Amino acid sequence: QVQLVESGGGSVQSGGSLRLSCAASGFMFSNYRMSWVRQAPGKGLERVSDINYSGNIIDYADSVKGRFTVSRDNARLYLQMNSLKPEDTAVYYCTKRGSWYEYDVWGQGTHVTVSS
Repeated sequence: QVQLVESGGGSVQSGGSLRLSCAASGFMFSNYRMSWVRQAPGKGLERVSDINYSGNIIDYADSVKGRFTVSRDNARLYLQMNSLKPEDTAVYYCTKRGSWYEYDVWGQGTHVTVSS
Protein backbone atom coordinates (compact mmCIF):
# COMPACT_ATOMS: atom_id res chain seq x y z
CA GLN A 1 0.00 0.00 0.00
CA VAL A 2 1.31 3.40 -0.96
CA GLN A 3 1.52 5.42 2.19
CA LEU A 4 2.95 8.63 3.58
CA VAL A 5 2.99 9.20 7.31
CA GLU A 6 3.92 12.57 8.76
CA SER A 7 5.27 13.12 12.22
CA GLY A 8 7.01 15.78 14.24
CA GLY A 9 4.25 18.32 14.58
CA GLY A 10 3.46 19.99 17.82
CA SER A 11 2.96 23.25 19.60
CA VAL A 12 5.74 25.81 19.82
CA GLN A 13 6.16 29.45 20.59
CA SER A 14 6.77 32.05 17.97
CA GLY A 15 10.41 31.94 16.91
CA GLY A 16 10.76 28.29 17.75
CA SER A 17 11.58 25.36 15.53
CA LEU A 18 10.11 22.04 14.53
CA ARG A 19 11.29 19.30 12.24
CA LEU A 20 8.65 17.39 10.37
CA SER A 21 9.29 13.96 8.96
CA CYS A 22 7.43 11.94 6.39
CA ALA A 23 7.93 8.21 6.13
CA ALA A 24 7.22 6.85 2.67
CA SER A 25 6.37 3.29 1.81
CA GLY A 26 4.80 1.28 -0.98
CA PHE A 27 6.51 3.06 -3.85
CA MET A 28 9.93 3.92 -5.15
CA PHE A 29 10.34 7.05 -3.12
CA SER A 30 13.59 8.09 -4.75
CA ASN A 31 11.91 8.28 -8.17
CA TYR A 32 9.42 10.98 -7.33
CA ARG A 33 9.29 14.62 -6.53
CA MET A 34 7.66 15.44 -3.22
CA SER A 35 5.97 18.44 -1.69
CA TRP A 36 4.88 19.76 1.63
CA VAL A 37 1.44 21.30 1.61
CA ARG A 38 -0.29 22.97 4.51
CA GLN A 39 -3.74 24.10 5.40
CA ALA A 40 -4.18 26.77 7.99
CA PRO A 41 -7.42 27.02 9.94
CA GLY A 42 -10.10 28.48 7.73
CA LYS A 43 -7.82 28.70 4.73
CA GLY A 44 -7.14 26.71 1.63
CA LEU A 45 -4.23 24.50 0.75
CA GLU A 46 -0.86 26.14 0.32
CA ARG A 47 2.15 24.52 -1.24
CA VAL A 48 5.03 25.02 1.14
CA SER A 49 7.91 23.37 -0.63
CA ASP A 50 8.84 21.12 -3.52
CA ILE A 51 11.81 18.84 -3.85
CA ASN A 52 12.75 16.76 -6.84
CA TYR A 53 13.65 13.10 -6.80
CA SER A 54 17.31 13.64 -6.02
CA GLY A 55 16.88 16.56 -3.65
CA ASN A 56 18.94 18.99 -5.68
CA ILE A 57 16.07 21.08 -7.05
CA ILE A 58 14.06 22.77 -4.36
CA ASP A 59 11.45 25.46 -4.28
CA TYR A 60 9.66 27.24 -1.46
CA ALA A 61 6.61 29.34 -1.07
CA ASP A 62 7.45 32.97 -0.53
CA SER A 63 5.85 32.78 2.88
CA VAL A 64 8.47 30.34 4.18
CA LYS A 65 11.60 31.22 2.23
CA GLY A 66 14.58 31.66 4.48
CA ARG A 67 12.90 29.90 7.36
CA PHE A 68 12.04 26.40 6.15
CA THR A 69 14.32 23.79 4.68
CA VAL A 70 13.12 20.71 2.85
CA SER A 71 15.29 17.67 2.42
CA ARG A 72 15.05 13.97 1.78
CA ASP A 73 16.98 10.81 2.26
CA ASN A 74 16.40 7.31 0.94
CA ALA A 75 12.93 6.90 2.39
CA ARG A 76 11.91 10.05 4.20
CA LEU A 77 10.98 13.60 3.49
CA TYR A 78 11.79 16.32 5.99
CA LEU A 79 10.82 19.87 6.67
CA GLN A 80 12.96 21.84 9.06
CA MET A 81 10.96 24.82 10.22
CA ASN A 82 12.77 27.64 11.96
CA SER A 83 11.68 31.06 13.10
CA LEU A 84 8.13 29.87 13.24
CA LYS A 85 5.34 32.40 13.16
CA PRO A 86 1.74 32.14 14.28
CA GLU A 87 0.70 32.21 10.63
CA ASP A 88 2.55 28.93 10.16
CA THR A 89 -0.09 27.25 12.25
CA ALA A 90 -1.59 24.61 10.01
CA VAL A 91 -1.92 20.96 9.25
CA TYR A 92 1.12 19.97 7.25
CA TYR A 93 0.80 17.27 4.63
CA CYS A 94 3.49 15.26 2.94
CA THR A 95 2.55 14.69 -0.69
CA LYS A 96 3.87 12.68 -3.59
CA ARG A 97 3.92 14.32 -7.00
CA GLY A 98 3.10 12.30 -10.07
CA SER A 99 4.23 12.47 -13.65
CA TRP A 100 1.75 15.23 -14.40
CA TYR A 101 2.72 17.13 -11.26
CA GLU A 102 -0.46 16.01 -9.59
CA TYR A 103 -0.57 15.43 -5.86
CA ASP A 104 -1.40 11.78 -6.12
CA VAL A 105 -0.61 10.60 -2.61
CA TRP A 106 -1.22 12.43 0.63
CA GLY A 107 -0.20 11.72 4.15
CA GLN A 108 -2.53 12.00 7.09
CA GLY A 109 -1.13 15.35 8.10
CA THR A 110 0.59 16.56 11.21
CA HIS A 111 -0.55 19.55 13.22
CA VAL A 112 1.67 22.52 13.86
CA THR A 113 0.57 25.22 16.24
CA VAL A 114 2.63 28.33 16.77
CA SER A 115 1.65 30.66 19.57
CA SER A 116 2.66 34.25 20.07
